[in-house]
Parts: sequence; C-alpha cells; structure tokens
Amino acid sequence: MSTPYSDREIEAGRKLFAADWQFTAATGTLDRLPPMQGLEIAFAGRSNVGKSSLINGLTGRKALARTSNTPGRTQELIFFSASPALTIVDMPGYGYAEAPKSKVKAWTELIHAYLSGRANLARVYVLIDARHGLKDADEGVLKTLGTSAVSYQVVLTKADQVKASELEKRIAETAAVLARRAAAFPEIVVTSAREGTGMPELRAAIVRLMNERA
Repeated sequence: MSTPYSDREIEAGRKLFAADWQFTAATGTLDRLPPMQGLEIAFAGRSNVGKSSLINGLTGRKALARTSNTPGRTQELIFFSASPALTIVDMPGYGYAEAPKSKVKAWTELIHAYLSGRANLARVYVLIDARHGLKDADEGVLKTLGTSAVSYQVVLTKADQVKASELEKRIAETAAVLARRAAAFPEIVVTSAREGTGMPELRAAIVRLMNERA
C-alpha cells in the first residue's frame, strides 16, 4: 500500500533522521506549548501501540523516546528536533481505560485541543497495531482530524507479529475505512520497529511532505 519512493527520497530520509535528534520540550497543557517553528509532525495512537519504539527506530536512537511496557506512561506532548525545519511530537497514548478517569480526560482533551489548533502541524501519523486494527478508541481522534482538516496518515505497527495473510486483511480493512475520510492520506505505511521494516519508506514520506510544504 506504500507509494514508491525514489532513491533520492530514500537517501534524503536517511540523512534527515541520521541527524542529532534531541528532546526539546514537554508539556501537559496547551498554554505551555513551545513556540512554533518550521513544520511539526505528530505521532498519535492507542496506549501500547509502539509510538516510542517507532520514533526511536525512525531516528536510529535507542532511547530518544522512552519506551515502557506500562501503557499510558507518556502523559504529555513530547517534542524532539534536530533542526528548526522539523519537529516530531510524541502524543499521549489514548484509550487506556485503567488510568484514573481524571487523567484520561485530561490527556484526551489535550490531544484533541492540540490537533485542532496547532497551525504548523503538517501531518499526524496515526499508529494502529497491525495485530488488532482500528478500534473504537481511534474513531474520536480520526473524527477530530477530519473536523480540523488536519492531514493524517495511518502507520501499521508491529507488522512482524502478524502472519502475512492476516496483515493483508488488516491493510485492506484499514484502507476501506480511510477511503471514506477526506483528511486521510490514502497510502498506509506498514512498519516493524523491531525489524526496521517500513522505516526507510516512512522517512521518505516525511521528506516528501516537507518538500511539498516548502
């Protein structure tokens, strides 16, 4: 389901994410967001979908984003950057029912408010666990993105943990849902942070986005 990328785009993506990516800011409230500069891309997904692992795999850094077996550990918007041109935002995982309801409500409000009001947010990568597909918890975020007309693209994670036949079924199911949503970028990126699958393509997709927005 991925668009073919040129060798030049693949190499540009490698160079972009081989840079010295560093943590730059964290906030749990909208009034403390860092100043906008360049483009921002955000990674959203249910708790335990593998956001931190994907960001680490994307940047080639083992511990840039903290990983944990405990869902709901990321409770703030976390910002990473290697240059003023692009910032990565790691969003709080959503849909984790075992956290205190007040915290879940606060995280959910923060996610939706950020997605609705960040002017330099170029695209949101919505991570979906390839083992489970789209769930009810994803619907609210997709609706917010559609209402806000924020471009988003689905990234399937943990593809190495799914049989090939099941993965093809999951891709088709997800594509059918996205076809009904105007804000959804039609191509799905299939990844495995553990094996590195899809990382060159995701990097190239981000490079292409930056070139289109330049």
